[in-house]
Amino acid sequence: MNQDNVVALRPQQLAPSQALLNITHAAQNGTLNDPVPYDLPDGELRRIVTEAVRSGSVVGVERAEAADFTNYVFDRFPATAELPARVFARPKTPYGCAG
Repeated sequence: MNQDNVVALRPQQLAPSQALLNITHAAQNGTLNDPVPYDLPDGELRRIVTEAVRSGSVVGVERAEAADFTNYVFDRFPATAELPARVFARPKTPYGCAG
């Protein structure tokens, strides 16, 4: 994947209501290039994550046409002086382990 267009955003570069969306899928991890609203409902985040992974637009996560994020949770972390607000999409079970 070409990572030339990936830009690291600093906290002051995001609007106060925006967050970076990080996705863990199939033992891979990546962040969307464009920020999302921090308070976006889980259902809308799920739709965005599904579309992004199925289209292959998440640097660090391989395209997966049949990706299913039904059982994913969304952890929100507010901005700090060092980091922008972040939303993490991850499987319900820690580290994607069943059991």
